[in-house]
Amino acid sequence: EVAKLDSTLTTGEERETAEEIANGANDLIYVTPERLENPEYLDLLRTRGVSLFVVDEAHCVSQWGHDFRPAYLALPDAIRALERPPILALTATATRQVVEDIVRQLGMSSAEIVNLGIERPNLRYEVLRTVNGAAKRESLLRVLREEKGSGIVYAATIRTVEDLHRFLVANSIDAGRYHGKLPTREREQVQESFMSGGTRVMVATSAFGMGVDKPDIRFVVHWNFPDSLETYLQEVGRAGRDGKPARAILLYRLEDKRVQSFFLGGKYPRRQDTLAVWSAIARGPASARELARKTDLPEKKVKVIAAQLIGAGAAERRRRHIVPLRSLRPKELDRLLSSYEKRHASDRDRLEQMMHYAQSVGCRVRTLREYFAEEPGAACGRCDNCRQPLAARPPTAARKRAPPKPAERVPRFQLGDEVRHRRYGHGKVLDVSGSNVLVAFAKDMTHKIRQDWLSPA
Repeated sequence: EVAKLDSTLTTGEERETAEEIANGANDLIYVTPERLENPEYLDLLRTRGVSLFVVDEAHCVSQWGHDFRPAYLALPDAIRALERPPILALTATATRQVVEDIVRQLGMSSAEIVNLGIERPNLRYEVLRTVNGAAKRESLLRVLREEKGSGIVYAATIRTVEDLHRFLVANSIDAGRYHGKLPTREREQVQESFMSGGTRVMVATSAFGMGVDKPDIRFVVHWNFPDSLETYLQEVGRAGRDGKPARAILLYRLEDKRVQSFFLGGKYPRRQDTLAVWSAIARGPASARELARKTDLPEKKVKVIAAQLIGAGAAERRRRHIVPLRSLRPKELDRLLSSYEKRHASDRDRLEQMMHYAQSVGCRVRTLREYFAEEPGAACGRCDNCRQPLAARPPTAARKRAPPKPAERVPRFQLGDEVRHRRYGHGKVLDVSGSNVLVAFAKDMTHKIRQDWLSPA
């Protein structure tokens, strides 16, 4: 028997589910991280006994990950409260740095790491470059008319989702829309319609996806490019789960970078935000919701700051409350703010790698393999760049004149140079082969990496 504890339950349903769990009627319990912040639910689960603690979408626990969610910060406390049962952490998209952070955050000191790779042989990756909004809309219509199956169109903002939905409906495309501002009941109805085949195309923000497992999705289109290749791979991975051919299409305009840059600008707490939360905690124990009310900050941001203060040893979590332990020295505050800047720099780097993917003329699957520290291997033979290499493409109006002969590329790094990679850290160049170099990193690891992805040490 299966039970769930989430926000969709009524008060009566919650009470009934809790009684079933207490009586041992359920062998498998699905629970949201938010519910594990509730001491009553933790007590219930501890009394029942947990033999395996599974964390799905485990990259959400890492503050270095592409989809960090503050609610996941409660999981380590929940694991301790449940007397540390065996842990299974699952994610489809995590770099080596994020995997290491997941292991550390969840206290999996002797974890066995199983990496099945990113390869999806039935997915065809494509980038459609557009010069303006009108051309972009026409490209989207062309894709939706070419493809007869169901698919998802992702957009970065709620406003864009609403605009695109109106545009598609006006052009006789059977489309629904999904975003976080819709009423819960409407979201449930439109998702059910899509899952059952009643709606062919779903226009959505990234809020649509977790828990969506529709095997026959034939295409995923990104109207705006995402903030990282991790996010991109996560979202296009919803296509073709039945093993049949499917398309992953990115509609690309350079101006789209502004949207993600805007989001990154407000993602991390400012000095005054951190000081405000610390001052509120220092006045006495308070829950994250109470701290948000006292500081006039979003609860999500309060949870991020509180997690940093707990990590610094200045506070601790006692059931629902954040409790001060000692004073916070100015140097400690500076270190906290420095950690935000490092993560911000990491986010900017991920965005640049997403742009590199969009602009690349090489095999897109090889680009993805390299990013996730896999062997580049042979070209996939199925992405747009493999099927129609740049030299074989017909000239457009903007390329009628022959381009000037490019200057010969001089290798950026030489044998013996010391370099730094954002995931592997410090290393030394062992060999140079065109745009790639072989680098020796710590722990006797060697990797063949594009020169563009390295910086001088």
